[in-house]
Amino acid sequence: MNIKEIIVVEGKSDTTAIKRATGADTIETNGSAIDGATLKRIRLAQDTRGVIVFTDPDYPGRRIRAIIEEQIPEVKHAFLHKSKTIAKNGQGLGIEHASDEDIRLALKAVYSTNGGDAEDIPLAFLLEQRLIGHPEAKKRRDRLSEHLQIGQVNGKGLKKRLEMFRIGNARLLEALMVLQEEDDNE
Repeated sequence: MNIKEIIVVEGKSDTTAIKRATGADTIETNGSAIDGATLKRIRLAQDTRGVIVFTDPDYPGRRIRAIIEEQIPEVKHAFLHKSKTIAKNGQGLGIEHASDEDIRLALKAVYSTNGGDAEDIPLAFLLEQRLIGHPEAKKRRDRLSEHLQIGQVNGKGLKKRLEMFRIGNARLLEALMVLQEEDDNE
């Protein structure tokens, strides 16, 4: 897999997994202790080659992603669903536990917050699709998030994430139809 961007990960184990799966270069944040010097390296990387932020699907990973996004908003994002990052013994969570294939798939589905205007996703539509305000909403959001590879989100964050990554109504409807087909085949 040929990735020109530098991938930002949390630690050495993540770097090992990324190198094994793709051979790509990484910058490590050393967990959630991201400092000014690391942010400067990420800025330089963005200016010269581009950056993909690929952090764990947990609170520290989301925090790192938010700090980087605030300082360097033009970075790209890759996500892995939580279920793809659980250690075999069930005692850990992180990119380092994902399979090479899952890592490659996540990096093929990179999102950018730049370019074009965000299409408004009406809350009424999300309600109608049982993605918020419904007993099955969390399960449906998790499946949708995994299908779109946008990272897990709560009800409040779904609209924001869809709009941030410019996933419009047409693409959202297409993904929902795929979920419906899966339901019908069960």
